[in-house]
Amino acid sequence: MRRRYQVLPPTAPVPAPNDVLEQVVQEGAQRMLQAVLVEEVESFLGRAKYGRGGEFQGYRNGSLPERTIATGIAAVTIRQPLVRAVPAGSDPFRSEIVSRWERQSRTQLRLFARLHLEGLSSGDFEPVFRALVGETTALSPASILRLRQEWEDEYRLWRGRPLLERYVHIFADGIYLKAGLEKERTAVLVVLGVRADGHKELLAMQQGYRESAASWGELLRDLKSRGLTEPPLLAIGDGGLGFWAALNEVFPTTRQQRCWNHRVLNVIDKLPKRLQATARGAIKEIYQAPSRAECSRRRAEYCTQLRAQAQGDAADCLERDWDEFVTFYDFPEEHWLHLRTSNPIRSIFAGVRLRTDATKRMHVRENALYLVFKLVLRLGTRWHPINGRNQLTLLLAGERFVDGRLQRTQPPTLEGSAACPTDSPSWKEFPQVLARTPTELPGRRARYRPRHSCTASQGPDRCAIGPGHPRLEKGQSM
Repeated sequence: MRRRYQVLPPTAPVPAPNDVLEQVVQEGAQRMLQAVLVEEVESFLGRAKYGRGGEFQGYRNGSLPERTIATGIAAVTIRQPLVRAVPAGSDPFRSEIVSRWERQSRTQLRLFARLHLEGLSSGDFEPVFRALVGETTALSPASILRLRQEWEDEYRLWRGRPLLERYVHIFADGIYLKAGLEKERTAVLVVLGVRADGHKELLAMQQGYRESAASWGELLRDLKSRGLTEPPLLAIGDGGLGFWAALNEVFPTTRQQRCWNHRVLNVIDKLPKRLQATARGAIKEIYQAPSRAECSRRRAEYCTQLRAQAQGDAADCLERDWDEFVTFYDFPEEHWLHLRTSNPIRSIFAGVRLRTDATKRMHVRENALYLVFKLVLRLGTRWHPINGRNQLTLLLAGERFVDGRLQRTQPPTLEGSAACPTDSPSWKEFPQVLARTPTELPGRRARYRPRHSCTASQGPDRCAIGPGHPRLEKGQSM
């Protein structure tokens, strides 16, 4: 007889029939848990069952009604022992293993919260997990949503933590979510910081009224009160005027860098579809120029081309606030990839939207904030450190960069060797090479090495093994 495939209905029980392995594991876990509860009572009374002796602590008083507890292995059934007639002045017996009304282990509760965080709907727990956790475990949507209380506690502790690090750069952006009973979306203001060691850290996340200056000002002042007293060197964000107005008020010395990705979108929005693909490539060539002067030249050429095509609005958009778009040229070239856009925030929230879009709309704004907070903390582990982390030390020391290159008025002194005289014409050109020698930067191999470190009276062009060199004085031949 030909066998046919059996299609089980969605409500079919999960445990397979005659699954000996699951039965052995479940029965073993049940016996072990019951034995531990009995031993706990014996330890409290100071005697075994039917035993005598020791200080009187009370009598055994049967057990609570049999109930099922869901654990990480399986649902086990226990009868929790009771104790009566505890002497006055002594603490009553309370089990430290299983509380009186406990139906789930704390590990399982955290697992359910994690599954909900990863995208499992609160209404899907009942049909999926009922056969695994028993009939008495709470799996209703309301009980699953109550698990968010732990997220709220974590968020409040995180938001009030002190900021003890030195933050060189900050990224700021506003993200809009479908949350709340109003038609308008909820604005979540996010600030990301780059520490002195080059690693990125989420500094702030809170609700705001759109992206107003008042909301941003409240957030920045909160950061300042928690320890961000030294202003960051650079702030990166989009063209929202609210953040820049608040930044000028709270951290007036912080320089500004606008996001090029947002500027590309603004320019393309003013162009016909036939020119949009070309515009993306042209603007990319502009902000990837090797110097500020070359960047301005490419911009002027492209704006002339746009005006020749009767696209004056797009050209005006590209030229607007130009100085704020080329600030990154005053920072190390290794940092340009990070400083030109606010992608560190946008890339993380691309993963957040996969979760929030599946929910359609969350009715409580605070719940949406806690959910996004937990998602960002998990996805934030993917943040890569900033390139050229050793250059951050130079920035904090006040060193000046022009077109990504370090500019020093005095060459650094080499440890363990005397500085050579500079009377030779070729030696006068040497400080420009020596200025690019990262001898003071730990953790990085030097790209440029000084060719001369002896104390001979000649300059480096005449110092290689020749008359008067210290090596020849020891009897060595040329």
